Amino acid sequence: MNLKLYFITLITFLAIDSFWLGLVAPSFYRSQIGHLMADNANFLAAGIFYLLYIYGLLIFVILPSLKNESMYQNVIRGALFGLITYATYDLTNLATLRDWPLLVTGVDMAWGTILCGITTWVSVWASKRLGI
Repeated sequence: MNLKLYFITLITFLAIDSFWLGLVAPSFYRSQIGHLMADNANFLAAGIFYLLYIYGLLIFVILPSLKNESMYQNVIRGALFGLITYATYDLTNLATLRDWPLLVTGVDMAWGTILCGITTWVSVWASKRLGI
């Protein structure tokens, strides 16, 4: 695995997700699932998630996309990965947790789709541009 590409993907994903989680969505999540939220985030668990998730995105989407000339198909593949992985979390919560809002499920799944599509585009573009 190419560590440069891994870090490009990780930094891209973290930057975009931090914007979402830090500026755009906090009041939305508090209003919808505040009663379920911890007072303090578990940063170790979050860090492990990010490291593993980026590895999965790289293995299943970005590396195969480097062989494909169609950026449109690459972005669609990344968006689909985001949709499916975020759906795994949100639909499981919807199925098993009392008071898990359908709205949160829809918003999260849309966010995962957008986030992974953009991250794929940036990572594939950067890889080709930098010759990684």
